[in-house]
Amino acid sequence: MSVRQESATWAGTLRRHIIPTGLGPCTVRVQQGTGFPAPATVEVYLHGAAGSWTTFQPLLADPSPRDRVLIDLPGWGESTEGARLEHFGIEAMARAVTEVLACLGYPRWNLVGHSMGGFLALHIAAAWPERTASVAAISATTFGVSEAVREPLSSLSRFPAFVGMRLLMRSLAALGPAGLALVRAVGATPVMGPLTSPLFADPAGMSAGVVRGLGRDARPASFSAAARAVAHYDFDQWRGVRCPVLATRGDTDVFTSLSDLDRLDATIPDVRTVTIPRCGHFANVEQPEHVQQLLKELWSL
Repeated sequence: MSVRQESATWAGTLRRHIIPTGLGPCTVRVQQGTGFPAPATVEVYLHGAAGSWTTFQPLLADPSPRDRVLIDLPGWGESTEGARLEHFGIEAMARAVTEVLACLGYPRWNLVGHSMGGFLALHIAAAWPERTASVAAISATTFGVSEAVREPLSSLSRFPAFVGMRLLMRSLAALGPAGLALVRAVGATPVMGPLTSPLFADPAGMSAGVVRGLGRDARPASFSAAARAVAHYDFDQWRGVRCPVLATRGDTDVFTSLSDLDRLDATIPDVRTVTIPRCGHFANVEQPEHVQQLLKELWSL
């Protein structure tokens, strides 16, 4: 494991680690908490299939008593080199996350996952219930997206943005390095704004940096692998989640439907569902103060 310190004025000093996992080397950033003695439970942030650890920067402006662990999952962000996408699956990704946390010496976790990261957090909570203290699933892509992967044509009217994005990502992934280069080129142009506008409640209110970041973080092959992994997932596993769960969506969310929250409510024993107003799929970017308040309430239980 290698370690490097980085300064980040928005959230204090980060220590950057590269940790080996079964899916390849994983780049991780750790922010030390302010609590003394340090709480045994750590905050773990898991990004979505179109993101990286930077997705959560707006949530980290205020210090936390707990250490924070921000992971670039294998295949995304700075964890693309050596990623074994041929072995990708929800179970394998969950093991990679727990390998990272074991290497860092953290025995218990508050999991915060966005989009695919929310799906992954719920799986980890079901598979390691004794170690998971809570889950915050922010616009988790669950039942509806799984159905859209299996039956894209019949799901087109309900999830047009996801079906279209998956088709685009599959096409770009088939091009190999040329597809990734095309994403990078388009991501640096004004065209990226209209392409990403369905993801936000107020696209005009999103900074150019946020929009460019989505282009920079896009990984067509990894996105496609993640979509395949959720197609036949057994959601009954989530009935074994023992910790409190917060599940949110935006009121204009194109990937996470109200019916997804209803089905989570019927599946998970202890869940609070919230629809965030004036928000699309990226509540951690669009409404960070609202999400921070919800997290405080979750962690005070």
